[in-house]
Amino acid sequence: MKTTIYDIAKAAGVSIATVSKVINGTGRISTDTRERVHEIMQELDYQPSVVASALTGKSTFTIGLLIPDLANPLYAEIARSVEDRGRELGFNLVMCSTDNNPRREGDYITFLKQKKVDGIIISTGISNEAVLQSLHTQNIPVAFVTRDHIPGMDADSVRVDDYLGGYRAASHLLGLGHRHVAVLTEQLSLSSSSDRVRGFIHALEEAGIEEGGPVVVESFSSIEEGRRQTLELLISEDAPTALFACNDLLAIGAVQAAKELRLTIPWDVSIIGFDNTMLAGIVDPPLTTISQPIAEMGRRVMDLIIQEVRGEKKGKTAIVLTPELVVRQSTTFPRKV
Repeated sequence: MKTTIYDIAKAAGVSIATVSKVINGTGRISTDTRERVHEIMQELDYQPSVVASALTGKSTFTIGLLIPDLANPLYAEIARSVEDRGRELGFNLVMCSTDNNPRREGDYITFLKQKKVDGIIISTGISNEAVLQSLHTQNIPVAFVTRDHIPGMDADSVRVDDYLGGYRAASHLLGLGHRHVAVLTEQLSLSSSSDRVRGFIHALEEAGIEEGGPVVVESFSSIEEGRRQTLELLISEDAPTALFACNDLLAIGAVQAAKELRLTIPWDVSIIGFDNTMLAGIVDPPLTTISQPIAEMGRRVMDLIIQEVRGEKKGKTAIVLTPELVVRQSTTFPRKV
């Protein structure tokens, strides 16, 4: 026979109302009592009805997460951090990988609304204001991570200072003596990409490198696209001495292209990435990159949205974290300027 809330209350020696408050995270319940009730729930394998909770307007203890690509280590690491923090706070996670496809984004948001999730964390390039407005109209909490919120939409956000990250990447290459550089970026329609490129160019302009500016190549975010685009850059007559890739996947593709052309990294070409995912330290040579505090971003965005779900905060919060340069073995001074 299925365990009920009455069984939990009897075994724990508390009232049904106390068990209900523990399940819903409400009321002033002592830590000892709360832990005792949770222990009994585990011992008796009690599973609260998510559907019943949703139908009565209560929390389903579920958060949705929209990410562009789970195969990208950045988003895999973000998702893991979000999920771990959610479990600490008693919430489950539903992940949806959208490929930054507007139709898939809309379909997944519809799906998450049907599942009665308590809130949605968005890490994609979604810009469909009608879809986002529907979440606002239905009072579904929304928070953004790795990107800023949509202009005109009141929502929490956690991101790194992408402009500063691009600036620091250029400053590093300039400090090594590079003057002829190129940039490999995701679509510039993504605010994170455009900010990184703007910061990079600003540092070059401050150094007096204005004429022509760097070659900026837009690409889909994959190792193969990074390889393909870098091959074209490096076989040109005006090949750069250094390349800034706006994420680590593109940077690793650039490393593959250089090796394919039998170029030595960093002596023939320096390569710097962005993100500092787990791949950056194991690629050969280890990748110089701009580090995002990935785990912190995941934890903080989950904290924000759960505070919103529980009605514990007033107003919206925009958290901007500082990127750091991590120097490894893929950058050095140029053989010729």
